[in-house]
Amino acid sequence: MDLGLTDKVAIVTGASRGIGKAIAESFAKEGAHVAICARTADDLEEAADDIRAHGVEVLAIPMDVTDDGEPARLVEETADRFGRIDMYAGNVGGNRRGDFEELSDEDWRDLIDLNLMSHVRVSRAAIPHMKEQESGSICYISSIFGRELGGAGLSLYNTTKSALISMGKVMAQELAGDGIRVNTVAPGSIRFEGGSWDTRVKERPDEMREFIDQNLPIGRFGRADEVGDTVAFLCSDRASLVTGACINVDGGQSHSLI
Repeated sequence: MDLGLTDKVAIVTGASRGIGKAIAESFAKEGAHVAICARTADDLEEAADDIRAHGVEVLAIPMDVTDDGEPARLVEETADRFGRIDMYAGNVGGNRRGDFEELSDEDWRDLIDLNLMSHVRVSRAAIPHMKEQESGSICYISSIFGRELGGAGLSLYNTTKSALISMGKVMAQELAGDGIRVNTVAPGSIRFEGGSWDTRVKERPDEMREFIDQNLPIGRFGRADEVGDTVAFLCSDRASLVTGACINVDGGQSHSLI
């Protein structure tokens, strides 16, 4: 299926590896030019080289999107380089486990800044460019644990990932008249090289086989490219009627009914 993304321009945060890199590659395979960012310059440039192999232009900007002014710089450098911004895939994020009563204000500020406010700031900077061209698509990477209980120790993760889904739903209502669609994707357990599930599989293979049997009906971990392809579809005109949605990409792992 041709998604019609040739010569479109996408921004992807947290794109030096894993899901973020896979999203950027999915865009590139469809002919879109990509601006990517991450904190580690060497890893980011290596990812950029891999993405360029698909025949598109890549702007790689090393940065921490939680730093003051960096989200606006990301957007402006992208617009200066490519002349437009069609898509924003907000992937950057992290986790900090801990019992609720023991988590500090600093813990909460750090995770809210990373998992929520970084996306707020990039989106706020990108939306005027999308409004000017009367089209655009935003997709946030949430989690199935933004849709249902993640379990003890995950109050920070659950709260911030749920907030992304809620924010995207409201934004979709507000921006529909401007030709801008907003959706979220909720991955399940995704294994990629160097990721947490990959580490667990290598260190505790028997335990992970049991985890798969008990939790993953499809019988395996998900792949980063499966998330990337979903994001590329949602950001394309092939999904022109889809806005305000949250799409699970989890092989049947989650249990939410809505």
